[in-house]
Amino acid sequence: MIRPMLVCSALALSAQALAIPAAAGVEDRAPNAGFAPAFEGQTRVPALPDTAVRYEVFVSGLENPWGIAALPEGGWLVTERPGRMRVIGPDGAVGAPLRGLPSIRANAQGGLLDVVLDPGFAENRRVWWTYSSGNRRGTMATLAHGTLAEDLSRITGATDVFLQSPRSVDPMHYGARIVFDGEGHVFVTLGERFTDENRVLAQDLTSTFGKIVRLRTDGSIPSDNPLVGQPGDDAIWSWGHRNPQGAAIQPGTGALWSVEHGPRGGDELNLILPGRNYGWPIVSYGENYNRTPVGEGEARAEGLEEPVYFWDPAIAPSGMTFYDGEMFPDWQGDILIASLNPGGLVRLRLEGERVVGEEWLLRDLGRVRDVSVAPDGAVLLLTDFANGEIVRVTPGI
Repeated sequence: MIRPMLVCSALALSAQALAIPAAAGVEDRAPNAGFAPAFEGQTRVPALPDTAVRYEVFVSGLENPWGIAALPEGGWLVTERPGRMRVIGPDGAVGAPLRGLPSIRANAQGGLLDVVLDPGFAENRRVWWTYSSGNRRGTMATLAHGTLAEDLSRITGATDVFLQSPRSVDPMHYGARIVFDGEGHVFVTLGERFTDENRVLAQDLTSTFGKIVRLRTDGSIPSDNPLVGQPGDDAIWSWGHRNPQGAAIQPGTGALWSVEHGPRGGDELNLILPGRNYGWPIVSYGENYNRTPVGEGEARAEGLEEPVYFWDPAIAPSGMTFYDGEMFPDWQGDILIASLNPGGLVRLRLEGERVVGEEWLLRDLGRVRDVSVAPDGAVLLLTDFANGEIVRVTPGI
């Protein structure tokens, strides 16, 4: 059932506990770790003008939807974490689960995750997805592809292209966003699988825990990856990540950006550069869930990349995209980020490589797992619930 709503992003702005001006930004919660930023504008930037938006529930009845991809003939592919991929019609009709997917180990944060169309989909009908594969001895974040049938009923030729290593019995922090750069490469974000024993592997270059990897679209390793010819896994592009669940290529620059979950605070927006170490778990702008320090309790160290932006407390960022559409002309080029907690949508304005403004919208939606821009410029949000929805966001009156 479609439920239209007109809302505005205004929030109560009381920052007295932080000793900063009340109008400085949209965040009014006291920080957890409370580290000072490394530079001006690294956190709690000024609030952008409120945007009046209208939303409607376009699709309901999806079980923990995770990823969405627009089909050129109209409609969308959507994944449900328990292991189903469906076609959603242009009118919101929900199709039956596609046949032909591999066996998926759905448990806790694992399952069927992201979905993206191949850049050559119009010719090859290839679809890419990430999922947790494995068995009781452990699971791996896995990148796969297959061919979508013309009748939209099944996937044929499902093939695993890349498997995270090593496998782990801990079904957490898979990362698993897929991004194509338009130059014949595919990036996959990979989490560090959460536990104290696993997190240290984010700094181990023989493991792909806590990494972003880069492949050619045929699955081979590009010769200009930073570790080719050096010790380590040749697929690695960057390392020191915790759980990067969002990534996107910036229009006009081709730069790769990513968002990742911190622990209690310390969620990050990063500009991803080859061969760089993003610090986890050596440093963090957050603290452990038991309120103990991460590592030696430092937020930064020489030789480790600074986040372009961080949040403390957390917003639990998941999917992200750059807005490129006609419905919201004032948003052109802004970053849109799905928030799982407190929920809703976060919009960031960039000037060069710095964040200069922030807006929070639609907090009442709760957990938002992914954000996408529809062909007509509307914004689509996936809500991550047992009765999950696709919400269509358009300008308000």
